[in-house]
Amino acid sequence: MKQFKYTELEAILKKKIDANSFTPTGKLPSVRELCKLQGLSKATVLHSLHRLESQGLIYAKPKSGYFVTQIKPPKRVLPKQIKTSSTPRNVSVPAILKDIMTRSAAFDILPSAGAQGDATHLTVLNRHLNKAFRSSQSQKAFYYNNSDGDLRLKHAIINHYGGLNQKPDELCITNGCQHSLFISLMATCSPGDTVAVESPTFYGVLQILEQLNLKIIEVACDPEHGISIDDLTKKIAKWPIKACVVSPNYSTPTGACMPHRAREELLKLAVKSDFCIIEDDIYGDLAFPPFVSESLKSLDTQGQVILCSSFSKSLSRDLRIGWVFGGKWHDKITQLKLVTQLSSCGSIQQGLATFIEDGHYRRYLNKHVYAIKQQQAELINFLQTHWPEDIRFTQANGGISMWVELDESIDTQKSYNEILQQGIVMTPGSLFSASGQYKNFLRLSYIHPLTKAREVAIKKLFSTLLVKK
Repeated sequence: MKQFKYTELEAILKKKIDANSFTPTGKLPSVRELCKLQGLSKATVLHSLHRLESQGLIYAKPKSGYFVTQIKPPKRVLPKQIKTSSTPRNVSVPAILKDIMTRSAAFDILPSAGAQGDATHLTVLNRHLNKAFRSSQSQKAFYYNNSDGDLRLKHAIINHYGGLNQKPDELCITNGCQHSLFISLMATCSPGDTVAVESPTFYGVLQILEQLNLKIIEVACDPEHGISIDDLTKKIAKWPIKACVVSPNYSTPTGACMPHRAREELLKLAVKSDFCIIEDDIYGDLAFPPFVSESLKSLDTQGQVILCSSFSKSLSRDLRIGWVFGGKWHDKITQLKLVTQLSSCGSIQQGLATFIEDGHYRRYLNKHVYAIKQQQAELINFLQTHWPEDIRFTQANGGISMWVELDESIDTQKSYNEILQQGIVMTPGSLFSASGQYKNFLRLSYIHPLTKAREVAIKKLFSTLLVKK
């Protein structure tokens, strides 16, 4: 039986995809290159690519070409798992963190380069927000919105999660995920109590613990699989804890993702030892296909988990809208929301609700995760090309950051000002621990495209750090 030319090209490309021939970036040759290499017309090449795209094997990135959906990562040596302190301690966050946040450089070593990429979704979002602002203006101007949050947005968030088995009256809208974490820790702990956290952990949690005068006990984490249940069990047996803060899905800075079995073990331990699990799920929407995120809260049948999240990492930093499913502590959390914020902007909540209901958020995410996955591949390729023997780093299946380990003689915090003089803002590893660990680590993010300017910045960064070996 005669085979059509487009099916012949389809078979050739399938074979190359199966052989992982398009690593490390996953980019296929351009349409023009394929036409020239195979001696085919543009229409024939596009027909083949569209067939592969319909099968989920490749995806199109505007103005960049076609990319393989799933690339087999090369074998690498991961950063080491550091032994954690065995006793609770007070928290003191270095002043460097405030400097980084002042420079808007939390996830960008070169904020002066500015943001780039497709912002079509923001145009659509703004239309929904503007429409919400124009409706019932007098009503909104003279009355506060319900402190718990807009009912329509609550329904939209619950429907977006799917399988969460929560009701709108079990959800509270907040001023972002950091606010959710803050009032959750206030609701579950008193000054002097001990809180268990992953190590390394999100520095925002360290700030809250310092502010609330809570003690911390750091729990060892695997760079790929997250918190060690064995280490947590040992520390709970010795020290009473009131809460455990975890990010099961693509935590910062490592990008680790907890296996399903470990999640179940954590829940059993929380019930047995009677402590609250505070789940930071801010990266839950950023799983790279074919991986799918599962919230810890979806496994919770006894209200032992408080789930905190927001739109800031997935949609826009400018949207200060978060949420918290409070479990057993819901009533106390809603009271603390009333005290700390009173109410959230009704128009923004209503605009977000219709944006989600109309499918725009899901369509945007489906496109966005492929883009950041590609940016991760490009950053990994860049690091492996220039410093294959000098650094170790994680490669997550979602999220926006990687954990980089350098030679033990290097202290990234001490090098901060020297790096800053070159216009580069580094996030030192020591910010992610209360015990002064991870001095030879740093966090890098792939949320922004790897432009030529950022390539130059990364080269300057590592050339300055690695000369100190």
